[in-house]
Amino acid sequence: MIRKGKGIGCMWYPIGFTVAANPSAATVKVNEDGTATLLTGTVETGQGSLTVLGQIAAEELGISTEDVHVVSADTDATPMDTGAIASRTTYVTGNAIKLAAEKAKEILFEVAAPMLNVKPSQLEAADRKVQVKGFPQRFLPIDEVALQAQFVQGQPPIGSASYNPPTVDMDPETGQGKPFSTYVYATQIAEVEVDDETGDVNVTYMAAAHDCGTAINPMLVEGQIQGGISMGIGFALQEEMLFDEKGVQINPNLTNYIMPTSLDMPDIDVDIVENFDPTGPFGAKGVGEPTAVPTAAAICNAIYDAVGVRITSLPATAEKVLALIKEKNEKDIKQLSPAE
Repeated sequence: MIRKGKGIGCMWYPIGFTVAANPSAATVKVNEDGTATLLTGTVETGQGSLTVLGQIAAEELGISTEDVHVVSADTDATPMDTGAIASRTTYVTGNAIKLAAEKAKEILFEVAAPMLNVKPSQLEAADRKVQVKGFPQRFLPIDEVALQAQFVQGQPPIGSASYNPPTVDMDPETGQGKPFSTYVYATQIAEVEVDDETGDVNVTYMAAAHDCGTAINPMLVEGQIQGGISMGIGFALQEEMLFDEKGVQINPNLTNYIMPTSLDMPDIDVDIVENFDPTGPFGAKGVGEPTAVPTAAAICNAIYDAVGVRITSLPATAEKVLALIKEKNEKDIKQLSPAE
């Protein structure tokens, strides 16, 4: 018989390294045609980070994302970056890029201020223009200001900056401290169908609500959440490393190490919870690894809701689930039998 169940998994997750320094550096150069070049040492691994980092630079400079050329992961040319790890790229590298772009923008303002007969503090950058706050009709195109800065003032609009999340060492006696600068939070709900005759588990639906600060690129955030759920389903139900008696892995390739495919994915509803973090770039925190954290817990809780057995080791293969169902049924029969 197919039995249905629902389960919830919740999590909190830190952004960046635990107390240890994990800085990022960036350089932003505004070109004479109004475009910008961003140098960052971080690596794009398919998560869309370079798009987001380009958006952060563009927002700070008041230009389009299309105007930002990102140069990344070339250790001969780009500044140091700790790495695309610990769900830190948007928060740490993004902060470094925002600071670098801000410095380049300050040079533009210093050059544009006398041209507009105002103070630099009275200027803002928007819509590819340097304009007077409150009087957008008084403006100069950014390309014109950059050209003036480069070839007339001799002050190229280039900014470099680094960012390292502020933390506090843990007290060895009290355990008190601040090991991370910020945290993200999430809740996922799973609906499953369990065949109580075979132990087979099918995830039919997932709902995921994630707080990642401000979503710089909501579509990429949703994609990362869906990808994390895919990894979580594999962790919960399929992926298992098997070894022989000598400790040699017997399923070392994708023909016998089972992973979810698109056909194994359920319907997914994603809710991005906007929660502005004042320490992040434009309020952003991160979304990477946390997307896979609550999935397995939600699925295992749904299995318990469906057939009343608690999974304590992953993956929850059909063999494990069926064995637990049989064990539960035997206990139930003994409890119902009259005492001898």
